[in-house]
Order: sequence, then structure tokens, then C-alpha cells
Amino acid sequence: MLYFLLAVLFTVALYLIMRAYPRFQINSFHAIVFNYYACVFTGLLLTPDLAAFGKVQWSSPGTLLTLALGTLFVTAFMLIGLTAQKVSVTSASLAGNMSLVIPVIFGLFVFKNNNKDFTAINYAGLITAVIALALGAIQNAEKKTDSEFNAASFSSPPSSFYPSLWILPVLTFLASGTNNTLINFLSAKYYTPGNTTVFMIIACSGAIIIGTVLLLFKLTFGKEKLALRSVIGGLILGVPNFLSLYFLLLALSSFGNSAAFVFPIYNILSMLASSFAAWLMYNERLNKLNKLGLVLAVIAIILISYQELGLHF
Repeated sequence: MLYFLLAVLFTVALYLIMRAYPRFQINSFHAIVFNYYACVFTGLLLTPDLAAFGKVQWSSPGTLLTLALGTLFVTAFMLIGLTAQKVSVTSASLAGNMSLVIPVIFGLFVFKNNNKDFTAINYAGLITAVIALALGAIQNAEKKTDSEFNAASFSSPPSSFYPSLWILPVLTFLASGTNNTLINFLSAKYYTPGNTTVFMIIACSGAIIIGTVLLLFKLTFGKEKLALRSVIGGLILGVPNFLSLYFLLLALSSFGNSAAFVFPIYNILSMLASSFAAWLMYNERLNKLNKLGLVLAVIAIILISYQELGLHF
């Protein structure tokens, strides 16, 4: 259970750190690039046998696809940051956690690797999850008009833009879901269970490559300047980013690799903890539809995995 709680703790820390970037005038893209440097360094410290990298075939299709996955890492992280800053931490957390619907659907109908028969209750859970996402994304037009978003990375949009902010949680939902789907597919197809850390380090290395190239282009041909605070902000973010996955994998191992049980509970705790922490630290207020979406999200996850939950309780 300790691994479970640590995974939730570091996941919530991700949302809260990115939510704080505008306040400290940290360029989110710059920080995200350096976040992956910290991810790789943290991963190397936690890798029990560094000799495993000597066995990696860097020109193989599996390794090249894993490096390419880094592009989606950067994209998904940017969307999470935008959603947390311009909509709310709760919406970012809700979109990220509800994205489990996408790998579930692909597992059922594309990869056909599901280990259970889906019932009408499970499918009802998938539909409920989509409704929960929509409700959680709805924001009031007058929200966030203070100077908090006068940051270099994401300047405050005009008030007429706010009704269309629903697109950010939706894009976060799609990017996170696609990301998780590809992680599941690539790790299962090209890597043994003992090489999970190696897989994540290679993927983060891909994110470093694409992120650094884009950053150098922006610094060379654009008007952007790299600030020390953005570098520090990214390095701080990278540690909980990697540790959230690391402890989640340990939690999976502790519960017999029962992903269908671990992920729903992990997602429920992450959403509730994120909402509470955002209220406590940033005074984020949820409207009635957001609260209903949060409740439906919990119900959706329970419906999706009620069989597994019944085995453990």
C-alpha cells in the first residue's frame, strides 16, 4: 500500500508543480524539455543493473519506436500543463485519469488482449467516463481573469476565449490515452517485464531529443530566451514525473500485476487528491457540473473494473 500512496503523491505533485509555473514566470515548454533530463537521471539512479543498456539494439524497430514515443510524451505533457494552468488542476487530472478508456478500448477491439469478458456494466462505465470528462471540462467564462497568467509561457487570453477552453481537457484526454496505449503496446511487444525501467528511460531519451531540437530552434530563430528558473522548474518536475511511474510499477508488482485493479484505484485516489490539493493550495473552486463530473468519474472507474474490485474487497 505504501507504493500505492507514493505513486498517487508524486502524480498529484506533477499537476501542482505545473499549475505553479505561471506564478513564477516559468516557460512551460522549456521546463518540460529539462524535465526529461531529470527523468533519465532519476531512472538511471533507480536502475539496478546499468549493464542492461549494453544489450539494447539501438537500431531495432522496437527501440526506434520507443524513441519516437518521446514526441508524444512532450505533446501530452504540454497539454497537461496548459489544462492545469488555463482550466484547472481538477480538469487536467480528470482528463488524464479518464484517458484509461482509450487503452481499454484498444485492448478490447484492436489488440484483443483483454483478460476478461466485458459486460454491459463495464461498457456503461466507459460511457460514463466520457460524460464525466465533458462535465469536468466545462468552465465559467469569467474564470481566471487575474494577473496569474501573465507569464512568458502562457499569457492570459481574452475573456471571450474561456467558453472554448473545453478543447484543452479533450486534447489532454486523447493525448494521454494514446500515450498510455502505445506504452502498453510497445512495452509488451518489445520489452521483458524486468526491462520496464530501461523502456521508460529510452522513451524519455526520445523526448529529450525532440524537445531539445525544438528548444534550440526556438532559441535560435525565435525571440525566446532560456531562463534559469525554467531549467530549475523542469528539473524539479522531472523527479516526481519518473517516480510516479516507478512507484506505480512497484504497486502493480505488490498486487500480483493486477492492472485492472491497481489502475482504477490509483486513478480514483489521484483525482480526489488532486482536487483537494488544488483547493487547499490554489483555492480552486469547482462548479456544480465539475463536481458531478468528478463523482461520475469515480463511478465510471468502479463500473469498468467492478469484477477486479470485488476480488480484493
